[in-house]
Amino acid sequence: GFDFVVNLAAETKYGQTVEVYKEKILDVAQKCLDAAKKTGVKKWIEMSTAQIYEAKKKPSAESAKVKPWTRMAEFKFKAEEAVKKSGVPFVILRPVTVHGPGDNSGLAPRIIVAAVYKHLKETQKNLWSSALAMDTVHVADVCKAIWMAVEKFKPGSVFNLSDKSGTTQGKINATLEKIFKIKTTCMGSLLSGLAKSGLKEITEDANDKHLKPWSDLCKKAGIVNTPLTPYIDQELLYNNALSVDGSAIEKAGFKYDHPTLGEADFRNIMAYYVEQKLFPADLAK
Repeated sequence: GFDFVVNLAAETKYGQTVEVYKEKILDVAQKCLDAAKKTGVKKWIEMSTAQIYEAKKKPSAESAKVKPWTRMAEFKFKAEEAVKKSGVPFVILRPVTVHGPGDNSGLAPRIIVAAVYKHLKETQKNLWSSALAMDTVHVADVCKAIWMAVEKFKPGSVFNLSDKSGTTQGKINATLEKIFKIKTTCMGSLLSGLAKSGLKEITEDANDKHLKPWSDLCKKAGIVNTPLTPYIDQELLYNNALSVDGSAIEKAGFKYDHPTLGEADFRNIMAYYVEQKLFPADLAK
């Protein structure tokens, strides 16, 4: 048997059907929990998401109201409930947007979109305000938390993972402006609210605008295939703040090795993919 189980198995792509998330998040967790219970696993580490909390400006602590705002988060929370009912000793971790080497769905799409606007020589326009919370955590800190959950954290513990940056759309844009020498602007809540009814069309138009230039930039750099894309799903374009209090885990002995998000973190994501010839090297200079 096994002493510990770390459940990282899940569908992490946005915009999928309820059936897909049920099969690849909830059903997988339940089947593995059943096996874990039979073999007497000492501790189960469940990787959930902070998108389960009601979107609001005030940072959500672990006891905050649960109101998932993506389908993936909806089934991540259902998996949490299954873990709690299983009888298997557990620790649940709820990270915000994870960045770092290997990031292809956190900050990476925004980096790629910024690169596209540098190529297009246009101002990058964003929905909602610059104050929209988009909290972040480094992948190395996520891995560290997993290992501490295995070795130290008490069974039954639930912890958020969120650095101290207070990351917002405006802060991300300011860094991208500096790196790519572009201009960005936010439409604000009023104009964005008017556009909300047509968000599906806006999302499709934006993705269409970004995908071909990105493909052209990759071809120019001799990149035939890459997992990186500027595509952003409609689920992520609503006015949903990801504002999370990640301090409780520190009281249990955890220390964030990457407490703030800086320009170097954006450049490290690009460098990771440049080394693998999956991101145009000229864009990362």
